[in-house]
Amino acid sequence: MKRVAMYVRVSTTSKSRKGDTVAFDQDPAVQEVPLRQLIVQRGWQVHEVYSDRMSGSKERRPGLDRLMADAKRGRFDVVVVWRFDRFARSVRQLVNALEEFRGLGIDFVSHQEAVDTSTPMGKAMFTMIAAMAEFERSLICERVMAGIEHARQRGTKSGKALGRPRAIFRRDKAEELRKSGKSWREIADELGVGVTTVRRVFDQSCRPDL
Repeated sequence: MKRVAMYVRVSTTSKSRKGDTVAFDQDPAVQEVPLRQLIVQRGWQVHEVYSDRMSGSKERRPGLDRLMADAKRGRFDVVVVWRFDRFARSVRQLVNALEEFRGLGIDFVSHQEAVDTSTPMGKAMFTMIAAMAEFERSLICERVMAGIEHARQRGTKSGKALGRPRAIFRRDKAEELRKSGKSWREIADELGVGVTTVRRVFDQSCRPDL
């Protein structure tokens, strides 16, 4: 009899109702009940239910982390989830987890997507998912490299230099305003630049070696 690790996740720590029905994302029982029915139908046995109450975008989830640690200890033979997005935050994370499960000899079943890696059809589906993830990764890498090359050759998309554009104003005008008794703030406001910029340029112009 196969030992099953069931993983469920809800988005928040509170429940919400829509009429007489508890909202799907807020009640783990809505996921757990049909998963238990599936396990009974397969003649399997629940080893443990791992659960989290937090957003799927979180980098670390205690329940999921514990499940992955127990997988390495060989404590179950199958992982059953309600839906992909309850388990993984991205296609890449899903593929990495399935690769790890495959290496450990653990099957993976997703109720809603009808994916079961213990069957030939499930294995084929996993191969397709892995191929799409690799394709996505390749496209991202290609775009990043193209962007770096574009920036190296032309600066920015518009062809301008990278970084903050230099403030342009008449240095002699700044000196003239300063000699007339204007404050740094008044000079900066009149020239449309920052106080620090005005003071730096004025100081440079007053150096004997310039």
